[in-house]
Amino acid sequence: MKTFYFVLLSLFLFSCGNDDEVKDYREVNDQQIQKYLEANNLDAQKSNSGLYYIIEEEGTGAQPSAKSQVTVAYKGYFLNGNIFDQSNASGVTFGLQQVIPGWTEGITYFKEGGSGKLLIPSHLGYGSDDSRGIPGGSVLIFDIKLLEVKEQNP
Repeated sequence: MKTFYFVLLSLFLFSCGNDDEVKDYREVNDQQIQKYLEANNLDAQKSNSGLYYIIEEEGTGAQPSAKSQVTVAYKGYFLNGNIFDQSNASGVTFGLQQVIPGWTEGITYFKEGGSGKLLIPSHLGYGSDDSRGIPGGSVLIFDIKLLEVKEQNP
């Protein structure tokens, strides 16, 4: 009888699974982004990482590298249009190594003075866990204007 309870307890514990598993939203996010682009009649480029970007205004200044310091005016929102963050018109300055991977990569597609959109799947944003009021697995959209580029000293 003790063996039966031990097996039953073992099965129960095993069936609970591991809640620490990271869910991969890449395929789901890609479908969500494509649906969003189609619904809003937008034409975007897709990078090898899965980031989508739209250059609306080319810009004529310097193009940043992943090590640059930039000043960007932005609005961040979800696929449903709800805004979760935005800067003022004068923008925010930061190093591209200090932000989410989608920004580190995405801002480098723009030139100073340029503007457009970044559509960032969760694996290049905040991942599969809730973070800073952003639900896990969320696609993030940013309207950006690259105001200034400064190269970081090595």
